[in-house]
Parts: sequence; C-alpha cells; structure tokens
Amino acid sequence: MAEPFLKIPPFPGHRCGPFALAGKSLIDHEQAGDLVALLRSKRVGGNFWGGRPNLPEGRDLVLAPSSRSQAAEMLEAAAGEGLRDRCIVIDFDHSQRIEAPLLHGELDWWHIAEAASQVWADANHELALVAALAERPLKIFGEGRFEAVANDDELISTVEQLVGSRIYASPFSGEAISAIQAVEMLSDWRRLIDRNRLISTVFGVAGWKRPTADPMLWDGTSLPRHAAALPAIPSNDSYFAAWKSRTPVDVLDRVTEEGLPVAEIEDGMIRGRGLGANCIPPLSIVVDFSGIYFDPAGPSDLERILVSADMDEALLDRAARLRRMIIEAGISKYDGGARQQLSLGSGRRVLVLGQVEDDRSILNGAPGQTNLGLLMRARELEPDSWLIYRPHPDVEAGHRKGHVPDRKAMEYANEIERGGSISALIESVDRVHCITSLGGFEALLRGKQVTTHGVPFYAGWGLTTDHGPVPSRRSRRRTLDELVAATLILYPTYFDPVSRLPCPPEVLVGRIARGEDSIAAPLAWLRTSQGKLKVALRRLLEAAA
Repeated sequence: MAEPFLKIPPFPGHRCGPFALAGKSLIDHEQAGDLVALLRSKRVGGNFWGGRPNLPEGRDLVLAPSSRSQAAEMLEAAAGEGLRDRCIVIDFDHSQRIEAPLLHGELDWWHIAEAASQVWADANHELALVAALAERPLKIFGEGRFEAVANDDELISTVEQLVGSRIYASPFSGEAISAIQAVEMLSDWRRLIDRNRLISTVFGVAGWKRPTADPMLWDGTSLPRHAAALPAIPSNDSYFAAWKSRTPVDVLDRVTEEGLPVAEIEDGMIRGRGLGANCIPPLSIVVDFSGIYFDPAGPSDLERILVSADMDEALLDRAARLRRMIIEAGISKYDGGARQQLSLGSGRRVLVLGQVEDDRSILNGAPGQTNLGLLMRARELEPDSWLIYRPHPDVEAGHRKGHVPDRKAMEYANEIERGGSISALIESVDRVHCITSLGGFEALLRGKQVTTHGVPFYAGWGLTTDHGPVPSRRSRRRTLDELVAATLILYPTYFDPVSRLPCPPEVLVGRIARGEDSIAAPLAWLRTSQGKLKVALRRLLEAAA
C-alpha cells in the first residue's frame, strides 16, 4: 500500500502508532477544497521535515523519476526542449548511475518544489503532488496516484481521494481527527522544525535534560549538535543556541567578541513535576532568538509578542480555556494535581515568594535584591496583613542560594509555609509579593493581586503593581488572556512524556493533571539525597547558633 501523504515527522525517541488510518472520511467534497488551500498555506505533506539543499546554480528543472529508464526518458525529453543542462535529478536509487547531477537523501519536497522553475515527476512521486500544491509548472510521467494533479480541476478530487478520504489518529489521545485537523497538527511541527533549522550548535544542555530537550530542538534531519567548545564560525545566518548558565565562559566570551547570533534556551513556564535542581528533565523549554524573557535590559521574543502581536478571538478563547485547565488541575511550574485546604491567619493574607538569589532571573531582573529584603519591604507595604513566607523549593532542597533562617524570617512574617502545593497556597491568599518569581504570574492566572519588586516578564502590562524599573518599551496594556496566550501558547515548546513528541500546552497540562508526566531521571535520587544532607547540616548549624 502506498505511503500516506500526511505523516508524523520521525522525532527522535517518539512512541506513536500509525497516523493515517483507513476509515470513513471526516470531510466532504466542499471541505476538500479547503484542505487544498490549507496544505498550500501550511506547507505540510510528504517529507516536509527533510533536508533543504540549495539547487546548484542554473539547475532549476527538477526531475523526480522512479527508475533509471524513466530518468533517461525525462533527460531525453529535456534535451529535446533545450533544457538538458538545467536538469537536476532526485536520486531514487544509490546503486543506479545517472548522467546528471543528483540530489540525495530525505528532502523537504516543499523546499525543492519552490526552488524549481519546473518539476517533472513520476505519477507516484510525492513531489508531483507537492509541486501541484505549490503551483509550480509540472509535467507528469507514467501512470499512478498523482497522474491528474497537473490539471487544476483534478487536483481537489485527487486530494479528496488520497488525503481527505482517510481518518487520522491523534498521537496524543488516539482519537480520530479529520485531514484538516491533521494538517493543523503537522503545521505546528513544521513551524518548530523550521525554527530549529536556524540552530547550528547547542551549548549547555546537560545530558540528563537531552531526552526531553532534543526532540524539542530537532531540525528534521539530525539530533542537535551539542558542543563544549566553539566550533568553526558559521558563514550563514545560523544561530548558536545556549543554556547560558551552563555554557563555558570562554565560549560566551568569544561569542560576544565575534558578535555571533545566539538563541537562549531556558525552562518553560510549565516545567512538569519535580525540580531541575534534582535533575528532573524539563517538559517544556523556550528558545529565544532576541534575548531571554527574564532579562529586561533588552527585548525578548516574549516581549516582542506582547508589544506587537495581534491576537484573534480564537487564540484568546484558547488561552482562557488553558488558564481554566491549569487552575482546575492545580498546576504550577514544578508541581501539579496536589490540592489541600490550608489553615492560614485571618484578615488580609499576603504571600511572599522567596527565590534563588543567584538565579539569572534575579541577577538580570533585580540585581542585589534578597529574600530577606523582600520580606522587609512586604511588611513595610502590608503592615496589618498576615504575611506568609514561602521559601523557594530549590533553596529548601539544599541546592541553591537564598536561605533565610526561620527566626530571621519570623521577624517580618507571621508564618512560614514550606510544604504542599504552591498553587493551592496562592489560591488561599489575597495578594502576592515577589521579586521576579514565576509564582507572580501563576497568581495572576488565579485572579490574585500581584506586587512586583523587580522586573519580571509579566510586569509593565497593566496587570500588576510594580516597584521595579519597568522598561518604557512595555507601553502596551494587555489583558490577562493576552498575557497567557503569549506566555503559554506562542512562546514555549512543550514535550509529551507519553508519545515523546512536541505537543500543544493543553496536552502536557492534561498529562500532569492525570499523573502521566513521569520521566525517568537516573540522577534524581542522588541529587535529592545530597540536598537532604545539606538541609540537615544547615538546620544543625542554625540550632547550635
């Protein structure tokens, strides 16, 4: 049976079954026309993730034969039209010798078709259908399933029969979806792969992060090229991608000296349960080609979205639904699903969120600020409120800087809350004070008043009370759902721990809510044990002081 035209890219480590299935179509003939238009605009179908070589200069008549004899027929026809010297042949069999330049390997047919002046293809070659959809001049050789696509009147019928007549199985739920829904899903992967093609080398992604990060960084042809030293400087416009806090200083220094383009990699805002400090791999990342979201010194991709993007009603409805999903599941960056009733003091309840004091979010967005200083300012601004101090989980786990001794914290706070779900704690208070903590964003999701003392990414859009020096670039007022759409839908990349595919945020949120987000983390036990030992020693020293 012929290979389906719509298929899932072979992301590294994926665990998904067949995509295209036999069955009754979920679209009608009229919708087939919409499907043709959608395929054209989204540029998916065939091996759209394949390599994208440049055609040799002057070789713009692309031949896609199925055999040596058909290749000879095409070349003879080209010679008869005076086009022999412009031919380049798609290699169909490495053992065959063709007297013409060849294109090898798995190729992105859309890229090839759009670069060609003409395409001549066997009637069963996928390039024939792609060339027709790309509206390139096309000549068909032989008989086969795409033999009529060169005729505009027949293209819709062919697409209806060969693409629209199938049902497709969602790799995330197993549920049947239509060809139109399948194209939309493939389109998300196309955008991700095309973005990753801009990256030449990756720095600073630890080995324990790569099982989840690599599929989100895959460029369609090879695994990300991880490096510890700077390779030869690329001659094109490709980027080095770096997890800067883990990238060698000499590499960053040379990148700065050479003025090389760098894309920053960081955890996404919904990371999955478990701490990065305990070597639990992230289930979402951001790759920012402008800056990074927590550094207000310059624009980031997220800030650019918030400043300039026009968001339609469908996107904002989706953002509102996603926000409700997160709230109902009790999900935050590091935890999910755990909900409990908290007994807190009466009156106005204010949550003060501690952070890792040497984290880049603090170093960039609030240099010099400390958790103790935050507590002092919060008490000054909230003299009559019941203050609850929540230390950061990485600090509590004994891995990072920012510890405030309990007796010192209690000079300003009414209680210290270090256990349970942060999302449940946020829901139990009236206001949140933070420096640059993501917890402030999570409080906004839950309709809480938020006061910022640094410059987090969510400050300056009219949703928070800000005491930090918010840059004047953030002049646009945004609604909560616009902030959610930018921050949780348009900016990050997510990873489904079940199918091992990049996924929409709703899929990951559902996995976390159902407890299906477990990822093997061999170093987690060791890191957890180390942290517990550090905490025990610290408490002994405090008790003895």
